[in-house]
Amino acid sequence: MADSKSITMKDVAREAGVALGTVSKVVNGIPVGKSYQRAVEEAIDRLGYRVNRQARALRCMKSNIVEIILPNLYNPFFSRLADCLCRELSRRSYQTLLFLTECSFELEQAYMLMSEQQMVSGIICLTYNPNLRIPKGIPTVSIDRSLGPGIACVASDNFGGGCLAAQKLLENGCKRLAFLRTGASLPNETDKRRDGFIRACTDAGVPCHCECVNDGTPYSAFEDFLRSHLHDGRLDFDGLFCATDLLAYKIQRSLEQMGLRVPEDVQIIGYDGARCFGDQEYYCSTIVQPTEEMARLCVDLALQSSAQSIPCLLQLPVSYASGGSTRD
Repeated sequence: MADSKSITMKDVAREAGVALGTVSKVVNGIPVGKSYQRAVEEAIDRLGYRVNRQARALRCMKSNIVEIILPNLYNPFFSRLADCLCRELSRRSYQTLLFLTECSFELEQAYMLMSEQQMVSGIICLTYNPNLRIPKGIPTVSIDRSLGPGIACVASDNFGGGCLAAQKLLENGCKRLAFLRTGASLPNETDKRRDGFIRACTDAGVPCHCECVNDGTPYSAFEDFLRSHLHDGRLDFDGLFCATDLLAYKIQRSLEQMGLRVPEDVQIIGYDGARCFGDQEYYCSTIVQPTEEMARLCVDLALQSSAQSIPCLLQLPVSYASGGSTRD
């Protein structure tokens, strides 16, 4: 057998009995008929063909790499999102360059500009820098925040999710509701979780309280808030909607330490659809984001060569799942 470096796409096409363009599509992760794909993959295995990605990157002025920028991986939603993005890119024969910023504006900008040096094919990011500069000519997709004209923003239906959370708490008999959130001061799509919650409470004629703090505020601020609303062993609220599952999990532990039972005394709904160990039970009752579908859409958009026909905001529907912190 010839050296794999000397095997070309033409050799693969001849061996598979298909057109050269078909081989190119398979190698680049572009869908073709199953029989054609199988024939090409079998020919690649028999000949030992290997793609010279460095040469192709220099020739095309871009690599087979997509850059992903996320705040961290200890948040269950971010780790699940990263997993889905990496799997989807791998399925299309793309490599992943993953950067974690811990919400640092400086790191977000540095990693964004680094994409030009790496000649990446696209960027998928979840960032908070209000003055973020986006490299020209690289398809970019933002998650949960609009970055400007020509840059698609992918999000779940945050407003609908907030409405759904309020409706579920009311259906379960709650009469005194509150919304708790820690998040960026920069306007983004996740703000709509609060807006939807308030709207559903207003429509139902039920008053609600909102307690929102900025990122970086110690969690003790929420413990202080809970204690200030605890009277004679009873909380002023019997239904809580937390903007993330991570916050909902912490709030439940705090309430239990104060002698309150969840869901008997207080019912809690989070947002994200996070599961223990990634695929086990939910951490809490939750509004589930369609993470796999969001990742697939992000990759679709990041690999498009033109952004002219892309809407500025694409929202995917959410659903509700009971996870033990409500009386469903």
